[in-house]
Amino acid sequence: MVEVHSTVGTLVVLGYFILLILNVMTMSRGRAFSWQQYVSYAAATLLALQYLLGFSLLGEGKSITAFHFIIALLAIIPLGMEHAYAQAKQTVKERAQWAAIANALTLALVLVAYIIGMSSS
Repeated sequence: MVEVHSTVGTLVVLGYFILLILNVMTMSRGRAFSWQQYVSYAAATLLALQYLLGFSLLGEGKSITAFHFIIALLAIIPLGMEHAYAQAKQTVKERAQWAAIANALTLALVLVAYIIGMSSS
């Protein structure tokens, strides 16, 4: 189960990295990719799956520093900013700008959680 959690963690980090690149490209182009929102939902779904796997591991008696899951749970805040605040903006460039900021924050948080998790295993 730890290996699955680690693999999904890698996918979460990659998902938010790709999403950040897509939003930066959207800001420069002025129009979004038709499939970009699906990538955003996929990354968020992977993060939710990661939370479920993490809580399952805690329930099985596995232990990790509290800082790991506190940082990971903080990623919900910029994720909400991306899916609520950024999507309410009027123009594509504004949406992409705020989504990129949210993605950068989410990426930073999940990357820190990932590094802590990998160093603990």
